[in-house]
Amino acid sequence: MTRRDYVLLSLLGLAAVLAVAAFQSVPGYMDADYYYAGGLQLAAGHGFTEPYLWNYLDDPAGLPHPSHAYWMPLASILAAIVPSFFGPGSWFAARIPFYLAVACLPPLTAALAFSLTARRSLALTSGLLAVFSGFYLPFLATTDTFALYMLFGGLFFLISKRQYVNLKASITNSFLLGLLAGLMHLSRADGLLWLFLAFITSLFSRKSGQSLLSTLCSILSVFTGYLLIMAPWFARNYAAFGSFLAPGGSKLLWLTAYDEIFAYPASQLTFQHWWDSGLAKILAARSWSFGMNFATLFSVQGGIFLLPLILIGIWNLRKDRRVQLAPLAWLLTFTAMTVAFPFAGARGGFFHSGAAVQTVWWALAPIGLERVIQWGRKRRGWNEVQARPVFLGGLVGMAALFSILVLALRIPTWGQESSLYSGLNDYLEAGGMSAEAVVIVSNPPGFYLVSGNPAIAIPDGNSEIILELAQHYGAEYLILEAGSTPVNLLPVYENPQDYPGLNYLGELEGARVFAIQP
Repeated sequence: MTRRDYVLLSLLGLAAVLAVAAFQSVPGYMDADYYYAGGLQLAAGHGFTEPYLWNYLDDPAGLPHPSHAYWMPLASILAAIVPSFFGPGSWFAARIPFYLAVACLPPLTAALAFSLTARRSLALTSGLLAVFSGFYLPFLATTDTFALYMLFGGLFFLISKRQYVNLKASITNSFLLGLLAGLMHLSRADGLLWLFLAFITSLFSRKSGQSLLSTLCSILSVFTGYLLIMAPWFARNYAAFGSFLAPGGSKLLWLTAYDEIFAYPASQLTFQHWWDSGLAKILAARSWSFGMNFATLFSVQGGIFLLPLILIGIWNLRKDRRVQLAPLAWLLTFTAMTVAFPFAGARGGFFHSGAAVQTVWWALAPIGLERVIQWGRKRRGWNEVQARPVFLGGLVGMAALFSILVLALRIPTWGQESSLYSGLNDYLEAGGMSAEAVVIVSNPPGFYLVSGNPAIAIPDGNSEIILELAQHYGAEYLILEAGSTPVNLLPVYENPQDYPGLNYLGELEGARVFAIQP
Protein backbone atom coordinates (compact mmCIF):
# COMPACT_ATOMS: atom_id res chain seq x y z
CA MET A 1 0.00 0.00 0.00
CA THR A 2 1.27 3.46 -0.91
CA ARG A 3 0.51 6.87 0.51
CA ARG A 4 -1.37 7.61 -2.71
CA ASP A 5 -3.64 4.61 -2.06
CA TYR A 6 -4.50 5.85 1.40
CA VAL A 7 -5.13 9.43 0.22
CA LEU A 8 -7.38 8.20 -2.59
CA LEU A 9 -9.41 6.04 -0.21
CA SER A 10 -9.74 8.96 2.19
CA LEU A 11 -10.98 11.26 -0.56
CA LEU A 12 -13.50 8.64 -1.70
CA GLY A 13 -14.78 8.25 1.85
CA LEU A 14 -15.08 12.02 2.22
CA ALA A 15 -16.86 12.33 -1.13
CA ALA A 16 -19.34 9.62 -0.19
CA VAL A 17 -20.22 11.16 3.16
CA LEU A 18 -20.53 14.67 1.68
CA ALA A 19 -22.83 13.34 -1.03
CA VAL A 20 -25.08 11.82 1.62
CA ALA A 21 -24.87 14.93 3.82
CA ALA A 22 -26.14 17.09 0.97
CA PHE A 23 -29.56 15.43 1.40
CA GLN A 24 -29.63 15.75 5.20
CA SER A 25 -30.64 19.24 6.27
CA VAL A 26 -31.34 18.13 9.87
CA PRO A 27 -29.92 15.49 12.24
CA GLY A 28 -32.81 13.17 11.40
CA TYR A 29 -33.69 11.25 14.58
CA MET A 30 -33.58 11.71 18.35
CA ASP A 31 -30.04 10.43 19.05
CA ALA A 32 -28.52 12.77 16.49
CA ASP A 33 -30.85 15.60 17.55
CA TYR A 34 -29.67 15.17 21.14
CA TYR A 35 -25.96 15.25 20.32
CA TYR A 36 -26.40 18.24 18.00
CA ALA A 37 -28.50 20.16 20.52
CA GLY A 38 -25.89 19.42 23.18
CA GLY A 39 -23.22 20.77 20.86
CA LEU A 40 -25.19 23.96 20.33
CA GLN A 41 -25.55 24.37 24.08
CA LEU A 42 -21.79 24.08 24.47
CA ALA A 43 -21.07 26.40 21.55
CA ALA A 44 -23.43 29.01 23.00
CA GLY A 45 -21.61 28.92 26.34
CA HIS A 46 -24.31 27.12 28.33
CA GLY A 47 -22.06 24.23 29.28
CA PHE A 48 -23.34 20.72 29.90
CA THR A 49 -26.94 21.72 30.49
CA GLU A 50 -30.10 21.08 28.49
CA PRO A 51 -33.54 22.74 28.32
CA TYR A 52 -35.15 19.41 27.42
CA LEU A 53 -35.60 15.95 28.93
CA TRP A 54 -35.84 12.84 26.80
CA ASN A 55 -36.21 10.48 29.79
CA TYR A 56 -36.70 10.63 33.55
CA LEU A 57 -34.24 7.89 34.57
CA ASP A 58 -32.17 10.15 36.84
CA ASP A 59 -35.28 11.75 38.45
CA PRO A 60 -34.53 15.25 37.07
CA ALA A 61 -35.59 18.08 39.35
CA GLY A 62 -36.49 20.50 36.56
CA LEU A 63 -35.28 22.53 33.60
CA PRO A 64 -32.58 23.34 32.71
CA HIS A 65 -31.06 19.99 33.60
CA PRO A 66 -27.47 18.64 33.63
CA SER A 67 -26.96 17.13 30.20
CA HIS A 68 -25.73 13.70 29.15
CA ALA A 69 -27.17 11.85 32.09
CA TYR A 70 -27.69 8.87 29.79
CA TRP A 71 -25.82 9.36 26.51
CA MET A 72 -22.11 10.19 26.64
CA PRO A 73 -20.78 13.63 25.62
CA LEU A 74 -18.07 13.18 22.97
CA ALA A 75 -20.35 13.57 19.94
CA SER A 76 -21.75 16.80 21.42
CA ILE A 77 -18.24 18.06 22.20
CA LEU A 78 -17.18 17.48 18.61
CA ALA A 79 -20.38 19.06 17.27
CA ALA A 80 -19.56 22.19 19.29
CA ILE A 81 -15.97 22.70 18.10
CA VAL A 82 -16.46 24.48 14.76
CA PRO A 83 -19.71 26.33 15.67
CA SER A 84 -17.85 27.74 18.70
CA PHE A 85 -15.74 29.73 16.23
CA PHE A 86 -18.19 30.41 13.39
CA GLY A 87 -21.52 30.67 15.16
CA PRO A 88 -23.78 28.15 16.89
CA GLY A 89 -26.35 27.94 14.09
CA SER A 90 -24.33 26.12 11.45
CA TRP A 91 -25.49 22.56 10.84
CA PHE A 92 -22.73 21.99 8.29
CA ALA A 93 -20.07 23.30 10.67
CA ALA A 94 -21.23 21.00 13.46
CA ARG A 95 -20.66 17.98 11.22
CA ILE A 96 -17.12 18.80 10.05
CA PRO A 97 -15.39 16.66 12.73
CA PHE A 98 -17.66 13.75 11.78
CA TYR A 99 -16.81 14.17 8.09
CA LEU A 100 -13.12 13.99 8.98
CA ALA A 101 -13.70 10.86 11.06
CA VAL A 102 -15.51 9.21 8.13
CA ALA A 103 -12.69 10.20 5.76
CA CYS A 104 -10.29 8.25 8.00
CA LEU A 105 -12.30 5.02 7.89
CA PRO A 106 -11.43 3.69 4.39
CA PRO A 107 -7.62 4.14 4.77
CA LEU A 108 -7.77 2.80 8.32
CA THR A 109 -9.68 -0.28 7.15
CA ALA A 110 -7.20 -0.78 4.31
CA ALA A 111 -4.27 -0.45 6.71
CA LEU A 112 -5.84 -3.01 9.03
CA ALA A 113 -6.45 -5.40 6.11
CA PHE A 114 -2.90 -4.92 4.81
CA SER A 115 -1.51 -5.70 8.26
CA LEU A 116 -3.37 -9.02 8.12
CA THR A 117 -2.33 -10.16 4.64
CA ALA A 118 0.22 -7.73 3.10
CA ARG A 119 -1.93 -7.95 -0.06
CA ARG A 120 -2.59 -4.59 -1.73
CA SER A 121 -5.56 -5.77 -3.78
CA LEU A 122 -7.33 -7.17 -0.73
CA ALA A 123 -6.54 -4.07 1.34
CA LEU A 124 -7.92 -1.75 -1.36
CA THR A 125 -11.07 -3.86 -1.55
CA SER A 126 -11.51 -3.60 2.21
CA GLY A 127 -11.07 0.16 2.04
CA LEU A 128 -13.73 0.42 -0.66
CA LEU A 129 -16.13 -1.63 1.46
CA ALA A 130 -15.67 1.05 4.12
CA VAL A 131 -16.57 3.69 1.51
CA PHE A 132 -19.77 1.83 0.58
CA SER A 133 -20.79 0.99 4.13
CA GLY A 134 -24.33 -0.26 3.54
CA PHE A 135 -26.81 0.36 6.33
CA TYR A 136 -24.32 2.54 8.18
CA LEU A 137 -23.83 5.02 5.32
CA PRO A 138 -26.88 7.27 5.98
CA PHE A 139 -25.88 7.61 9.64
CA LEU A 140 -22.21 8.47 9.18
CA ALA A 141 -22.94 12.01 7.96
CA THR A 142 -24.96 13.10 10.98
CA THR A 143 -24.10 13.99 14.58
CA ASP A 144 -23.99 10.51 16.06
CA THR A 145 -21.34 8.10 17.35
CA PHE A 146 -21.14 5.64 14.43
CA ALA A 147 -18.07 7.13 12.73
CA LEU A 148 -16.35 7.73 16.08
CA TYR A 149 -16.88 4.18 17.25
CA MET A 150 -15.66 2.75 13.94
CA LEU A 151 -12.59 4.99 14.02
CA PHE A 152 -11.59 4.24 17.61
CA GLY A 153 -12.36 0.54 17.22
CA GLY A 154 -10.27 0.30 14.06
CA LEU A 155 -7.33 2.04 15.72
CA PHE A 156 -7.70 -0.29 18.70
CA PHE A 157 -7.32 -3.37 16.48
CA LEU A 158 -4.51 -1.81 14.46
CA ILE A 159 -2.50 -1.09 17.62
CA SER A 160 -3.31 -4.55 18.98
CA LYS A 161 -1.12 -6.20 16.33
CA ARG A 162 2.04 -5.18 18.13
CA GLN A 163 3.82 -7.55 20.46
CA TYR A 164 5.55 -5.89 23.38
CA VAL A 165 9.20 -6.86 23.12
CA ASN A 166 10.41 -4.58 25.90
CA LEU A 167 9.13 -2.53 28.81
CA LYS A 168 9.03 0.74 26.86
CA ALA A 169 6.89 -0.79 24.09
CA SER A 170 4.63 -2.38 26.69
CA ILE A 171 4.02 0.94 28.42
CA THR A 172 3.51 2.91 25.19
CA ASN A 173 1.08 0.54 23.53
CA SER A 174 -0.84 -0.18 26.70
CA PHE A 175 -1.22 3.56 27.23
CA LEU A 176 -2.55 3.99 23.69
CA LEU A 177 -5.06 1.18 24.20
CA GLY A 178 -6.18 2.87 27.41
CA LEU A 179 -6.60 6.18 25.57
CA LEU A 180 -8.75 4.52 22.93
CA ALA A 181 -10.83 2.74 25.57
CA GLY A 182 -11.36 6.12 27.23
CA LEU A 183 -12.44 7.72 23.95
CA MET A 184 -14.84 4.86 23.29
CA HIS A 185 -16.35 5.22 26.76
CA LEU A 186 -16.62 8.99 26.28
CA SER A 187 -18.52 8.19 23.05
CA ARG A 188 -20.88 5.55 24.42
CA ALA A 189 -21.66 4.08 27.83
CA ASP A 190 -20.95 0.54 26.57
CA GLY A 191 -17.44 1.76 25.71
CA LEU A 192 -16.56 0.72 29.25
CA LEU A 193 -16.34 -2.84 27.86
CA TRP A 194 -13.32 -1.73 25.86
CA LEU A 195 -11.38 -0.96 29.02
CA PHE A 196 -11.64 -4.65 29.86
CA LEU A 197 -10.59 -5.51 26.29
CA ALA A 198 -7.64 -3.13 26.59
CA PHE A 199 -6.43 -4.97 29.70
CA ILE A 200 -6.86 -8.34 27.96
CA THR A 201 -5.06 -7.17 24.83
CA SER A 202 -2.23 -5.62 26.78
CA LEU A 203 -1.60 -8.73 28.86
CA PHE A 204 -1.77 -11.18 25.95
CA SER A 205 0.50 -9.02 23.80
CA ARG A 206 3.38 -9.39 26.23
CA LYS A 207 6.37 -11.39 25.17
CA SER A 208 6.47 -14.69 27.05
CA GLY A 209 8.72 -14.65 30.09
CA GLN A 210 8.36 -10.94 30.86
CA SER A 211 8.54 -9.94 34.51
CA LEU A 212 5.79 -9.15 36.98
CA LEU A 213 6.95 -5.52 36.83
CA SER A 214 6.23 -5.44 33.11
CA THR A 215 2.75 -6.85 33.73
CA LEU A 216 1.99 -4.24 36.38
CA CYS A 217 3.32 -1.46 34.17
CA SER A 218 1.08 -2.61 31.31
CA ILE A 219 -2.02 -2.61 33.53
CA LEU A 220 -1.14 0.76 35.02
CA SER A 221 -0.48 2.24 31.58
CA VAL A 222 -3.90 1.13 30.28
CA PHE A 223 -5.62 2.62 33.29
CA THR A 224 -3.62 5.85 33.04
CA GLY A 225 -4.56 6.33 29.39
CA TYR A 226 -8.19 5.61 30.16
CA LEU A 227 -8.34 8.03 33.09
CA LEU A 228 -6.62 10.75 31.11
CA ILE A 229 -9.74 10.83 28.93
CA MET A 230 -12.44 9.90 31.43
CA ALA A 231 -11.33 11.51 34.73
CA PRO A 232 -12.65 15.00 33.81
CA TRP A 233 -16.01 13.52 32.90
CA PHE A 234 -16.13 11.50 36.13
CA ALA A 235 -15.44 14.71 38.05
CA ARG A 236 -18.24 16.50 36.21
CA ASN A 237 -20.69 13.66 36.92
CA TYR A 238 -19.78 13.67 40.58
CA ALA A 239 -20.38 17.41 40.77
CA ALA A 240 -23.70 17.18 38.89
CA PHE A 241 -25.13 13.89 40.19
CA GLY A 242 -23.05 12.85 43.19
CA SER A 243 -21.71 9.76 41.39
CA PHE A 244 -18.88 9.11 38.94
CA LEU A 245 -21.21 7.43 36.43
CA ALA A 246 -24.40 9.17 35.36
CA PRO A 247 -27.28 7.68 37.36
CA GLY A 248 -29.76 7.06 34.55
CA GLY A 249 -28.24 4.05 32.82
CA SER A 250 -28.38 1.59 35.72
CA LYS A 251 -32.19 1.67 35.79
CA LEU A 252 -32.24 0.13 32.31
CA LEU A 253 -31.38 -3.19 33.94
CA TRP A 254 -34.89 -3.36 35.42
CA LEU A 255 -37.03 -2.61 32.36
CA THR A 256 -39.84 -5.02 31.55
CA ALA A 257 -40.85 -3.22 28.32
CA TYR A 258 -39.19 -0.69 26.02
CA ASP A 259 -41.60 2.15 26.88
CA GLU A 260 -40.43 1.98 30.50
CA ILE A 261 -37.34 3.91 29.40
CA PHE A 262 -39.74 6.86 29.67
CA ALA A 263 -41.22 5.79 33.03
CA TYR A 264 -42.25 8.60 35.38
CA PRO A 265 -41.28 8.53 38.14
CA ALA A 266 -38.28 6.35 37.35
CA SER A 267 -38.04 5.24 40.98
CA GLN A 268 -40.50 2.47 40.08
CA LEU A 269 -37.76 0.76 38.03
CA THR A 270 -36.29 -1.59 40.62
CA PHE A 271 -35.09 -5.16 40.79
CA GLN A 272 -38.34 -6.12 42.49
CA HIS A 273 -40.36 -4.53 39.69
CA TRP A 274 -38.31 -6.50 37.16
CA TRP A 275 -38.54 -9.78 39.06
CA ASP A 276 -42.29 -9.42 39.68
CA SER A 277 -42.86 -9.37 35.93
CA GLY A 278 -42.18 -13.11 35.96
CA LEU A 279 -39.40 -15.33 34.70
CA ALA A 280 -41.29 -16.15 31.51
CA LYS A 281 -41.52 -12.46 30.53
CA ILE A 282 -37.88 -11.86 31.47
CA LEU A 283 -36.71 -14.74 29.26
CA ALA A 284 -39.09 -13.81 26.45
CA ALA A 285 -37.63 -10.29 26.32
CA ARG A 286 -34.11 -11.66 25.99
CA SER A 287 -35.18 -14.19 23.39
CA TRP A 288 -36.78 -11.39 21.35
CA SER A 289 -33.66 -9.25 21.76
CA PHE A 290 -31.45 -12.15 20.67
CA GLY A 291 -33.42 -12.46 17.46
CA MET A 292 -33.36 -8.71 16.78
CA ASN A 293 -29.64 -8.39 17.47
CA PHE A 294 -28.84 -11.46 15.39
CA ALA A 295 -30.78 -9.86 12.54
CA THR A 296 -28.59 -6.77 12.97
CA LEU A 297 -25.51 -8.99 12.66
CA PHE A 298 -26.83 -10.50 9.44
CA SER A 299 -28.21 -7.40 7.74
CA VAL A 300 -26.16 -4.47 9.09
CA GLN A 301 -22.80 -5.70 10.34
CA GLY A 302 -22.58 -8.57 7.89
CA GLY A 303 -24.16 -6.63 5.06
CA ILE A 304 -26.16 -9.78 4.14
CA PHE A 305 -23.80 -10.99 1.40
CA LEU A 306 -20.56 -10.23 3.30
CA LEU A 307 -21.29 -12.36 6.36
CA PRO A 308 -20.26 -15.77 4.92
CA LEU A 309 -17.00 -14.24 3.66
CA ILE A 310 -16.33 -12.66 7.05
CA LEU A 311 -16.79 -16.02 8.78
CA ILE A 312 -14.42 -17.69 6.30
CA GLY A 313 -11.89 -14.92 6.93
CA ILE A 314 -12.16 -15.41 10.69
CA TRP A 315 -11.56 -19.13 10.35
CA ASN A 316 -8.55 -18.76 8.07
CA LEU A 317 -6.88 -16.16 10.29
CA ARG A 318 -8.04 -17.62 13.58
CA LYS A 319 -4.50 -17.68 14.98
CA ASP A 320 -4.08 -13.92 14.58
CA ARG A 321 -4.50 -12.15 17.92
CA ARG A 322 -6.69 -9.41 16.48
CA VAL A 323 -8.95 -11.90 14.71
CA GLN A 324 -9.37 -13.63 18.05
CA LEU A 325 -10.05 -10.32 19.77
CA ALA A 326 -12.71 -9.10 17.32
CA PRO A 327 -15.22 -11.95 17.91
CA LEU A 328 -14.59 -11.61 21.65
CA ALA A 329 -15.37 -7.89 21.51
CA TRP A 330 -18.44 -8.57 19.40
CA LEU A 331 -19.62 -11.35 21.71
CA LEU A 332 -19.24 -9.18 24.83
CA THR A 333 -21.18 -6.40 23.15
CA PHE A 334 -23.85 -8.78 21.87
CA THR A 335 -24.25 -10.33 25.33
CA ALA A 336 -24.52 -6.96 27.06
CA MET A 337 -27.07 -5.71 24.54
CA THR A 338 -29.09 -8.93 24.67
CA VAL A 339 -28.98 -10.06 28.29
CA ALA A 340 -28.36 -6.92 30.37
CA PHE A 341 -30.05 -4.30 28.17
CA PRO A 342 -32.38 -6.21 25.83
CA PHE A 343 -34.77 -3.37 25.03
CA ALA A 344 -32.18 -0.65 24.44
CA GLY A 345 -29.98 -3.14 22.59
CA ALA A 346 -32.64 -4.37 20.21
CA ARG A 347 -33.96 -0.86 19.54
CA GLY A 348 -30.67 0.55 18.28
CA GLY A 349 -28.07 0.01 20.98
CA PHE A 350 -26.46 -2.99 19.30
CA PHE A 351 -26.65 -1.26 15.93
CA HIS A 352 -24.57 1.55 17.44
CA SER A 353 -22.16 -0.41 19.64
CA GLY A 354 -21.43 -3.12 17.08
CA ALA A 355 -19.91 -0.46 14.81
CA ALA A 356 -16.69 -0.68 16.85
CA VAL A 357 -15.78 -3.98 15.18
CA GLN A 358 -16.95 -3.04 11.69
CA THR A 359 -13.51 -2.18 10.28
CA VAL A 360 -12.34 -5.71 11.12
CA TRP A 361 -15.31 -7.26 9.33
CA TRP A 362 -14.60 -5.17 6.24
CA ALA A 363 -10.94 -6.20 6.43
CA LEU A 364 -11.84 -9.90 6.67
CA ALA A 365 -14.48 -10.10 3.92
CA PRO A 366 -12.01 -9.90 0.96
CA ILE A 367 -9.78 -12.42 2.73
CA GLY A 368 -12.73 -14.79 2.88
CA LEU A 369 -13.39 -14.18 -0.80
CA GLU A 370 -9.74 -14.94 -1.58
CA ARG A 371 -10.14 -18.32 0.11
CA VAL A 372 -13.25 -18.97 -2.02
CA ILE A 373 -11.24 -18.15 -5.16
CA GLN A 374 -8.49 -20.53 -4.07
CA TRP A 375 -11.09 -23.24 -3.44
CA GLY A 376 -12.48 -22.64 -6.93
CA ARG A 377 -9.01 -23.01 -8.44
CA LYS A 378 -8.44 -26.34 -6.69
CA ARG A 379 -11.92 -27.83 -7.05
CA ARG A 380 -13.35 -26.18 -10.16
CA GLY A 381 -10.29 -25.29 -12.15
CA TRP A 382 -10.83 -21.53 -12.03
CA ASN A 383 -8.16 -19.29 -13.50
CA GLU A 384 -7.12 -17.53 -10.32
CA VAL A 385 -5.48 -14.57 -12.07
CA GLN A 386 -8.62 -13.85 -14.07
CA ALA A 387 -11.10 -14.67 -11.33
CA ARG A 388 -9.59 -12.49 -8.60
CA PRO A 389 -10.23 -9.01 -10.10
CA VAL A 390 -13.68 -10.10 -11.27
CA PHE A 391 -14.73 -11.36 -7.85
CA LEU A 392 -13.14 -8.51 -5.89
CA GLY A 393 -14.61 -5.93 -8.26
CA GLY A 394 -17.97 -7.67 -8.05
CA LEU A 395 -17.83 -7.55 -4.25
CA VAL A 396 -17.26 -3.78 -4.28
CA GLY A 397 -19.95 -3.35 -6.93
CA MET A 398 -22.47 -5.24 -4.80
CA ALA A 399 -21.54 -3.13 -1.77
CA ALA A 400 -22.03 0.05 -3.81
CA LEU A 401 -25.42 -1.05 -5.17
CA PHE A 402 -26.54 -2.17 -1.73
CA SER A 403 -25.52 1.19 -0.23
CA ILE A 404 -27.37 3.10 -2.98
CA LEU A 405 -30.48 1.02 -2.30
CA VAL A 406 -30.27 1.76 1.42
CA LEU A 407 -29.92 5.48 0.69
CA ALA A 408 -32.82 5.41 -1.75
CA LEU A 409 -35.05 3.96 0.97
CA ARG A 410 -33.78 6.07 3.85
CA ILE A 411 -33.03 9.55 2.50
CA PRO A 412 -36.56 10.45 1.23
CA THR A 413 -37.91 10.14 4.79
CA TRP A 414 -35.02 12.03 6.39
CA GLY A 415 -36.25 15.15 8.18
CA GLN A 416 -39.96 14.32 8.11
CA GLU A 417 -40.23 14.60 11.89
CA SER A 418 -38.39 17.92 11.88
CA SER A 419 -40.73 19.23 9.19
CA LEU A 420 -43.73 18.14 11.25
CA TYR A 421 -42.34 19.85 14.35
CA SER A 422 -41.76 23.04 12.39
CA GLY A 423 -45.40 23.06 11.34
CA LEU A 424 -46.55 22.28 14.88
CA ASN A 425 -44.42 25.10 16.25
CA ASP A 426 -45.99 27.54 13.79
CA TYR A 427 -49.43 26.25 14.75
CA LEU A 428 -48.80 26.71 18.47
CA GLU A 429 -47.18 30.11 18.06
CA ALA A 430 -50.21 31.28 16.08
CA GLY A 431 -52.33 30.11 19.02
CA GLY A 432 -50.29 32.13 21.49
CA MET A 433 -47.57 29.75 22.70
CA SER A 434 -44.80 31.68 24.46
CA ALA A 435 -41.08 31.06 23.91
CA GLU A 436 -40.81 29.70 27.46
CA ALA A 437 -43.72 27.25 27.27
CA VAL A 438 -42.72 23.64 27.98
CA VAL A 439 -44.04 21.09 25.49
CA ILE A 440 -44.47 17.34 26.08
CA VAL A 441 -43.50 15.57 22.86
CA SER A 442 -42.00 12.32 21.54
CA ASN A 443 -38.63 13.83 20.58
CA PRO A 444 -37.83 16.68 22.98
CA PRO A 445 -34.37 17.64 21.63
CA GLY A 446 -35.77 17.54 18.09
CA PHE A 447 -38.63 19.87 19.01
CA TYR A 448 -36.24 22.17 20.86
CA LEU A 449 -34.00 22.45 17.79
CA VAL A 450 -36.96 23.52 15.65
CA SER A 451 -38.75 25.78 18.12
CA GLY A 452 -36.32 26.85 20.83
CA ASN A 453 -38.97 25.89 23.38
CA PRO A 454 -38.14 23.71 26.38
CA ALA A 455 -39.48 20.20 25.82
CA ILE A 456 -39.88 17.00 27.80
CA ALA A 457 -40.63 13.41 26.81
CA ILE A 458 -44.04 11.75 26.72
CA PRO A 459 -44.01 9.46 29.79
CA ASP A 460 -44.94 5.81 29.93
CA GLY A 461 -48.29 6.35 31.59
CA ASN A 462 -51.89 7.46 31.20
CA SER A 463 -53.50 10.91 31.16
CA GLU A 464 -53.17 11.22 34.92
CA ILE A 465 -49.39 10.75 34.64
CA ILE A 466 -49.36 13.45 31.95
CA LEU A 467 -51.06 15.90 34.31
CA GLU A 468 -48.73 14.96 37.16
CA LEU A 469 -45.71 15.41 34.90
CA ALA A 470 -47.01 18.72 33.60
CA GLN A 471 -47.49 20.03 37.11
CA HIS A 472 -43.96 19.01 38.13
CA TYR A 473 -42.18 20.53 35.11
CA GLY A 474 -44.60 23.34 34.23
CA ALA A 475 -45.59 21.88 30.87
CA GLU A 476 -48.34 23.70 28.96
CA TYR A 477 -48.79 21.61 25.80
CA LEU A 478 -48.95 17.94 24.80
CA ILE A 479 -48.34 16.61 21.29
CA LEU A 480 -49.32 13.03 20.45
CA GLU A 481 -48.09 11.78 17.08
CA ALA A 482 -49.52 9.02 14.94
CA GLY A 483 -47.38 5.90 15.24
CA SER A 484 -45.37 7.04 18.26
CA THR A 485 -48.05 7.46 20.93
CA PRO A 486 -47.46 5.05 23.86
CA VAL A 487 -50.06 2.33 24.38
CA ASN A 488 -51.39 3.84 27.62
CA LEU A 489 -52.08 7.13 25.84
CA LEU A 490 -53.77 5.72 22.76
CA PRO A 491 -57.24 6.36 24.27
CA VAL A 492 -56.30 10.04 24.57
CA TYR A 493 -55.09 10.14 20.97
CA GLU A 494 -58.11 8.29 19.61
CA ASN A 495 -60.71 10.17 21.67
CA PRO A 496 -59.16 13.59 22.25
CA GLN A 497 -62.32 15.27 23.55
CA ASP A 498 -62.92 12.93 26.48
CA TYR A 499 -60.17 13.74 28.99
CA PRO A 500 -60.31 16.41 31.71
CA GLY A 501 -57.25 18.59 32.05
CA LEU A 502 -56.36 18.18 28.37
CA ASN A 503 -57.93 20.76 26.08
CA TYR A 504 -57.85 19.46 22.49
CA LEU A 505 -56.66 22.21 20.13
CA GLY A 506 -56.52 20.39 16.80
CA GLU A 507 -54.57 18.13 14.49
CA LEU A 508 -51.72 18.62 12.03
CA GLU A 509 -50.48 15.77 9.80
CA GLY A 510 -51.74 13.15 12.22
CA ALA A 511 -50.30 14.88 15.31
CA ARG A 512 -52.90 15.90 17.88
CA VAL A 513 -52.23 18.94 20.04
CA PHE A 514 -53.54 19.58 23.54
CA ALA A 515 -53.29 22.49 25.91
CA ILE A 516 -52.75 21.26 29.46
CA GLN A 517 -55.09 22.91 31.96
CA PRO A 518 -53.65 24.00 35.34
